[in-house]
Amino acid sequence: MSGRTAKRRKKPKFRRNGNENRLGMTAAMIAIVIMTLVVGVNSISLKQKEEKYAAREEELLELIADEEARTQELEELATYTKTKKYAEEVAKEKLGLVYENEIIFQEVD
Repeated sequence: MSGRTAKRRKKPKFRRNGNENRLGMTAAMIAIVIMTLVVGVNSISLKQKEEKYAAREEELLELIADEEARTQELEELATYTKTKKYAEEVAKEKLGLVYENEIIFQEVD
């Protein structure tokens, strides 16, 4: 009888059954699915924000181009106002001045 006791197999101290394994795997899969959904929703939100920012950038670039064109026009006007021709036009239109021996014709309505 002593031989039988020596050949006994030792029982493991902790033994998992199949249900515990399935439960753990199911919980892990649920966590992975939830994380995937959260990342997907955030990705969609970021793409929408990116589109809005791209549209706003396009608007601002157009405004910059318009303002640069306006600046160019103002610089040209500033240069023109420093010329003799501009001074003559203002003197004739606003002040009614004329050169000596210059004949002015007026239209009759």
